[in-house]
Amino acid sequence: MQKFEVIEGIALPLDRTNIDTDAIIPQRWLVTVSRHGLGEGLFGSLRYDVNGHDQPDFILNQPAYQGARIIVAGANYGCGSSREHAVWAHLDYGVRAVIAPSFGPIFYGNSLNNGLLPVELPADQVAILMAQLLASPGARCGVDLRTNEVTGPDGVVYPFTMDAGRRQALLKGLDDIALTEREADRISAFQQQQLARMPWLA
Repeated sequence: MQKFEVIEGIALPLDRTNIDTDAIIPQRWLVTVSRHGLGEGLFGSLRYDVNGHDQPDFILNQPAYQGARIIVAGANYGCGSSREHAVWAHLDYGVRAVIAPSFGPIFYGNSLNNGLLPVELPADQVAILMAQLLASPGARCGVDLRTNEVTGPDGVVYPFTMDAGRRQALLKGLDDIALTEREADRISAFQQQQLARMPWLA
C-alpha cells in the first residue's frame, strides 16, 4: 500500500450528500479484479452519456478540475454496497484524499486498507471549503497526515482526528497483511508452542 504523508493539489467539490458506491463506480466497471484502469469508471454514470461521451456539465469533466487529487463532498460519502472497487477507482484516477462530514462505514474501512485517506471534518467547515472551491474552480487544498491538518484554498488550517493505529499504518504504508507480517516471529513462536502442547494439531 502506498504510504500517505502529505498531499497538495486541485480539490474537486462534489456538493451533494449520500454519494453511494454505485455512483462512484457503476456496476459495469466491476467486471475485473484488477485495481488498474478503474479511474476511467470513477463517477462513470455521471461523467459519460449513454454513448460513452463526456458529459460536459459534470464537474470532473471541466478543465479546471483535471488532475484533481482531493475530493470535498457532502455527508455519508461512500454509502451503499461494499465494493472495494470504489476505493480503487479513486486511487487509479489519482485521488488520494476525500474530505466529508461523514462516510459510509464500509467505504471508510476500505479506504484505510488501501491508502485512500478519508478525512472527517465538521459540516460547517466542509461547507466553507465547498463554497471556496465552487467560487474558484481549480483551487487547491492540502492534507497533511503528519500533523492531522487540512489547509483550505485561503490558507486556513482545519485540524482533524482519526484512529491512531490507522493513522500510523497509513503513514508507513502498511495494510492489514503487512501489519500481520510484522508479527511473523511472534506468530511462528505461538504456533510452535501450540504444537508442543497439542501435537495432535499437526
